[in-house]
Amino acid sequence: MSEDKKNRKHKASMQKQKEKVDARIEEASEQRGVAVLLTGDGKGKSSSAFGMVLRALGYGQKVGVVQFIKGVQLSGEEIYLKEKCPEVDFYQMGTGFTWNTQDRSSDIEAAERTWKEASRMLRDATLDLVVLDELTYMLAYKYLDEAMVIDAIRARPIEQSVVVTGRGGGSALRDVVDTVSEVKDVKHAFKAGVMARKGVDY
Repeated sequence: MSEDKKNRKHKASMQKQKEKVDARIEEASEQRGVAVLLTGDGKGKSSSAFGMVLRALGYGQKVGVVQFIKGVQLSGEEIYLKEKCPEVDFYQMGTGFTWNTQDRSSDIEAAERTWKEASRMLRDATLDLVVLDELTYMLAYKYLDEAMVIDAIRARPIEQSVVVTGRGGGSALRDVVDTVSEVKDVKHAFKAGVMARKGVDY
């Protein structure tokens, strides 16, 4: 096949693709915030959520972040938000991973205390984006009432978007959100004995 024919074929293919994309854009007429669930066994769920934090801040939007589970070991996102973005409403549960604490009662208390901050943010119409990092574990371990969480996500201000991260989360959460992305674990350096890397893993 000649280069000229390849170019014509490519152009025709791209034109068809553009028509499909344009048609979908035309069909999307509803203007409101969206709820996103980033789940799955692979690496990158929180990283993706914090990418959306950066994106929202780039547009001058107001952002709230609640981190469940994390908070004992410093992370790059925590350092950056606290030092460079004090305008971000940022709260951490601060107990670390549940398999480290091994204390169900204190974990439930911490989860409920942290949920109060998350619930406050989900009622705040001035926040354009709220990230609930690792929230799914609180549902999986039954530290928080699922119906309460679902109702709060449903009842948030119409223009507010929310991003939930963590493995699992259950069918009720999947049903209430607009977008579900599943990160698949194909290969991970940690399984090969490579230590977690500052700036990449935390």
